[in-house]
Amino acid sequence: MGRSHVEYLSELGARVVIADVLDADGAELASELRGQNRDVVFVHLDVTSETNWARVVAHAQSLWGGLDGLVNNAGVTGTWGGPEVEDLSAWNATIAVNQTGSYLGIRHVAPLMRSAGGGAIVNVSSILGFVGDGDYFAYSASKGALRTMTRAAALKYANDAVRVNAICPGMVRTPMNDEEADADGYVSHTPLKRMAEPIEISRAVAFLLSDDASYITGSDLVIDGGYLAR
Repeated sequence: MGRSHVEYLSELGARVVIADVLDADGAELASELRGQNRDVVFVHLDVTSETNWARVVAHAQSLWGGLDGLVNNAGVTGTWGGPEVEDLSAWNATIAVNQTGSYLGIRHVAPLMRSAGGGAIVNVSSILGFVGDGDYFAYSASKGALRTMTRAAALKYANDAVRVNAICPGMVRTPMNDEEADADGYVSHTPLKRMAEPIEISRAVAFLLSDDASYITGSDLVIDGGYLAR
């Protein structure tokens, strides 16, 4: 999904900082898009590291004077099997990326937006932040927490014209979900009977970052093919 977001936002004319722990993939994508005359750079980021966040934000500020938007997209599914299988180290690793990583992003980017007079933050949650999954215990917990964090941050920064929203995708066709053991089960319970394509999520991200969403903050945008309607 992150690749799709970068491609779509840069196509719309955004200047994009790709921040990822996968150096080769991020650098290759940035190089490819720069070859199309798009304003895209890559920087290494471990979202669980406050030092990394501080460095990345400072780099973006030095390049372009600030940041107008942040997409907290990094995520891991954790260990399958529930609380008796997912030991404390696996729990901590999942919470560190999915929840703490987004917290650190908000912590370091929001001050730049506040000083610039506004901005928009999009947190990538999940339908499992609503309904849970007993076998993806830490993942469900982290995505539910991210929805609450979104509301809290929206209230905190509303007076600074910084909007904070969450998107909550259902099953999306990505390499991670291609390995999902129960992918067919999710699709069978989805009224539209298919996975989402990454671009369908990216369009929603772009909308929430844009001025078209200027009166939307503290909200969840569910993109799930009707899954939660059941």
